[in-house]
Amino acid sequence: MPDYDEELLSRIKTNIAMCRESIADCCAQAGRDASEVTLIGVSKVFPVEYALAAAASGLEDLGENRVQEMVPKIERFSSLDVKCNWHLIGTLQKNKVKYIIGKTALIHSVNTLELAEEISKRSVNNNVTTDILIQANVSGEESKHGFAPHELKPALDKISDLPNVTVRGLMTMAPIQTYEGEAREVFAKTRRIFEDLASYCKDKESWDILSMGMSQDYRSAILEGSTHVRIGTAIFGDRSKYLGV
Repeated sequence: MPDYDEELLSRIKTNIAMCRESIADCCAQAGRDASEVTLIGVSKVFPVEYALAAAASGLEDLGENRVQEMVPKIERFSSLDVKCNWHLIGTLQKNKVKYIIGKTALIHSVNTLELAEEISKRSVNNNVTTDILIQANVSGEESKHGFAPHELKPALDKISDLPNVTVRGLMTMAPIQTYEGEAREVFAKTRRIFEDLASYCKDKESWDILSMGMSQDYRSAILEGSTHVRIGTAIFGDRSKYLGV
């Protein structure tokens, strides 16, 4: 087992507990059970010791934005026999797919048909089935990746027919708010699209994940039906020193 920094472990454990309490409060407001929401700790740019401390604090789901960060962390966890569910939540390049097939619980950021086809091909080659989410660009921002709302049904039709991939639902990102409630409006629109696609999709039993909400807006996301929230700063703290800022 790893040798934990007790101060780091205590801080992350406290932050996780606070996030869980906040999630439970939001669920109570929305008439939901807290067990309906999966908390994903996003350890982007933080050293692997932070992710290990989160796992030691009982967090079962961890997320990374970049393949080149995720793979070494997975390998370190494996060498220490530490278990968790890994989520790839950032932009995924086709040439990086081969490095993570069979290693993720969920790929959140499938933003083109070509990427889905590559995931399918690599999954077939490795004799695994990969769970994915389709990324929806509901805010309409040019800086955001993903399918526009009107593109989602045609994309879902094509991706659902690919072998060895299971489409579990949608992921979206809200814009940085320019007015109070802007993020919640995007989340509400995404939820309506998600519900519409639930009755449209071919595999209705597997359509059960709505990934939306980060540290600054996850409360609004939960109120609008998010099942998976992606929390970095609120768990691990300010990452600026690791970004060289």
